[in-house]
Amino acid sequence: MKIGITCYPTYGGSGAVATELGIALAARGHEVHFITYAHPFRLPLLSPRIFYHEVAIGSYPLFQYPPYDLALAVRMHEVASQQRLDLLHVHYAIPHATSAWLAKQMLHERGVNLPVVTTLHGTDITIVGQDHSYHAITRFSIDKSDRVTAVSQHLKEETVRAFGCEQERVQVIPNFVDPTVFAPTASDAALRQQLGEGRKVLMHISNMRPVKRITDIVRIFAAVRREIPSVLVMIGDGPDRPAAEEEARRLDVEGDVRFLGKIDGVAPLIASADLYVLTTDRESFGLSALEAQACGVPVLGYDVGGLPEVVESGVTGHLGAVGDIVGMSRAALDLLGSDSRWRAMSEAAVSRAVERFATDRVLPLYEALYADAVR
Repeated sequence: MKIGITCYPTYGGSGAVATELGIALAARGHEVHFITYAHPFRLPLLSPRIFYHEVAIGSYPLFQYPPYDLALAVRMHEVASQQRLDLLHVHYAIPHATSAWLAKQMLHERGVNLPVVTTLHGTDITIVGQDHSYHAITRFSIDKSDRVTAVSQHLKEETVRAFGCEQERVQVIPNFVDPTVFAPTASDAALRQQLGEGRKVLMHISNMRPVKRITDIVRIFAAVRREIPSVLVMIGDGPDRPAAEEEARRLDVEGDVRFLGKIDGVAPLIASADLYVLTTDRESFGLSALEAQACGVPVLGYDVGGLPEVVESGVTGHLGAVGDIVGMSRAALDLLGSDSRWRAMSEAAVSRAVERFATDRVLPLYEALYADAVR
């Protein structure tokens, strides 16, 4: 099957999932065409049966903001025509599903039917889509998609509630992880020594937007560090990084907080950690939490959204109330202070990730959906 994929290519869970999906599909013999404005950050430069088509956005003095959604629709139309795509799979409702519908209509004028599959990831529904300015177009784009998936049951329910979609219109297909890449064996002893120098390693990866509440992570770490020698490793970048750096200085822990910036190939880093911390106050799934569990790293997070579908509190990590720094710190100390408890959670985390979310369990769901959409 020839599949076109459009996603946000920048650092973030939806782009990572879309890219890993394309890589996995190509490995199973499909031909995959990525259509977006930049090379997706997890996509290798050269891979069999994978192609990248850049969306060029022309500049014109009349436009204060160049219309990317229209340029994307034109590029989708071109690639679908030239490569004879069987379907388009877009990640995020707007503008990607909107652009795909436009491309579909242009092709329809020539007697070509191009099915559109839309995967909802979270903020396109919970934040952007519910903004009054975008609510109508988000609902339209979902309604006009041939198939719609959500990455968690929580996100499906939120979509139905916010946009009045019929339950059967939205299929839950969870995010997935490749256990041959994200595994305890990905840990590197030299890297762990470099990161922690013999101390416990707490880790967080994100695009550091306000919803991630990364200053909470610094506060939790400061409380842990008072009791247990430890370091905090922050991977990624974003608008709230300066606030987290300032909080580390305020709490006098900046010497033990490492901001590494954006890094590809994070599996060895995650597998070298002792605890993964995710303090998002709205979370549709939590891909990084899944990747951490696959690496045998227990997860400390807030009990929100779809995260309880990924992390089993008390078994593979701990989920607490949003903003409960004291409670979260205590849970971290209880876990890191007991080797036997940590080992049990680590083993349970790997089992849960592999048994429920491994690539070879989730990918067939997408293949079946594609076949149904094409029929």
